[in-house]
Amino acid sequence: MKATLTYQGVNYTIDFSQPIDLSIPLVNSDANPIAWYLAAPVIAPVTIGDWVGKVDSGHSSTNFNTVVFNPHAHGTHTECLGHITKEFYSVSESLKSYMFLAQVISVDPEVQMDGDRIITRKQLEALWVDYGQNAIVIRTLPNTIDKKSRKYSHTNPPYLVSEAAVFLREKGIEHLLIDLPSVDKEKDDGRLLAHKAFWNVKDVNDLNEDARLNATITEMIYVADEVVDGLYILNLQITALVNDASPSKPILYKIVK
Repeated sequence: MKATLTYQGVNYTIDFSQPIDLSIPLVNSDANPIAWYLAAPVIAPVTIGDWVGKVDSGHSSTNFNTVVFNPHAHGTHTECLGHITKEFYSVSESLKSYMFLAQVISVDPEVQMDGDRIITRKQLEALWVDYGQNAIVIRTLPNTIDKKSRKYSHTNPPYLVSEAAVFLREKGIEHLLIDLPSVDKEKDDGRLLAHKAFWNVKDVNDLNEDARLNATITEMIYVADEVVDGLYILNLQITALVNDASPSKPILYKIVK
């Protein structure tokens, strides 16, 4: 099914029958990616006395599972500036619309003398094409399939330097998506420089008036190799969860005209 969307006065025709799912499913096994030093998520049937909420147990007419997980550690999630501020902000209140014009780019992080792998402003500037986009999807290279099940704790994954985040903010990017567990360095003594730069948060204890309340960061996506760099329509789906972050399901659609 094809449809035409209008964004900033330009018509874009997309095919809704060919969605490109960037999310990593939450599973109760070693296939689940994990970050931030937590154990695997748990998906298990409710047990009350001798009753087990599982059809094949012979005790229940329905499957009735409890799910225990952390949005930041266990898969694709979208977060708002409430992730780093003293005052509470919910991503379900921050994200007001769900369809965006997005550029997909592939970046090979630069290796530093200390072994850190960083995404720089210069790299983003070289890949930037001005489509009037308000979302960007960053695929890091090499793009191995084990990103979908990687155990990130204590591995010092690549990250954005603050100047790169400033560049995206200056270009009007409101929704940043990346295939890493964080836009910041894993162990940075709580500085969170890229988060702060992207959201324009100057003081986490006393939020400045020009902080970007409606901007979001989506982490731990997976962009398959067959998805070519370029312009897409993004549908960013989250759950109705009153929290700084929510599990999310970002979907890309190719522009066919």
